[in-house]
Amino acid sequence: MDNIRNVVIIGASSGIGREIADIYARRGCTLHVCARSIERLESFAARYPGRITVHPLDVDAPDAADRFAGILRTSDDVDAVVNCAGIGSYNPALDCNTDIKTVRTDCLGFTAIADTTFNYLAASGRPARFAAISSIAGVRTLGMSLSYSASKRFQNAYLEGLDQLRRIRKLPVAITDIRPGFTATPLLDSSRSYPMLMKPDHVARLAVRAIDRKKRVAVIDWRYSLLVAFWRLIPRWLWVRLPIRFSI
Repeated sequence: MDNIRNVVIIGASSGIGREIADIYARRGCTLHVCARSIERLESFAARYPGRITVHPLDVDAPDAADRFAGILRTSDDVDAVVNCAGIGSYNPALDCNTDIKTVRTDCLGFTAIADTTFNYLAASGRPARFAAISSIAGVRTLGMSLSYSASKRFQNAYLEGLDQLRRIRKLPVAITDIRPGFTATPLLDSSRSYPMLMKPDHVARLAVRAIDRKKRVAVIDWRYSLLVAFWRLIPRWLWVRLPIRFSI
């Protein structure tokens, strides 16, 4: 915690990303916040004059990696990068365009941010942290939100691989995979009800705590830790027969 002074946050315009940015801002950190919505970022930055720089960034854009590399180069000695960008939909009908859009953001966009961040932090040689918001949905595939669940499993595996790679290269970079359950953000369908729904500020506090402690994987919160532990005990033949209707 005490050595995190300069933080870059992707997807900081709303939801968990906005709450994480607010925590670091209240700590007195210098922030570089990125998102598609410049208006929301500027409104947030106005609350902390002189300490927050706003950057437009669309992780779906073909040049997202190059744009983000430029942002990192202007950020000066980054201590932590937190990727909160992501989308998802309840899509049991398997609308193809919906699924492709999810994969584009949560897999291709995620990869652009992850690779660019890792290469930047590796080149800097400084102790730093890279964290990303994934989901417990990556633990077991959920058919009602298939592309979201599969893309989150992709993220879980990618972050595990980055941790292995940084160990092989002996880099002082901590990798944290933050896995929330249902969180009351614009991502959820407001017409549906969700069990164990969490508030974004609660998730953000636990996420930042996990980053502070350099946790490799952080399931948020304890109720979802128990749920995930139970999920892992269910054999595949039974899992695919379960009528699980709760999904994003």
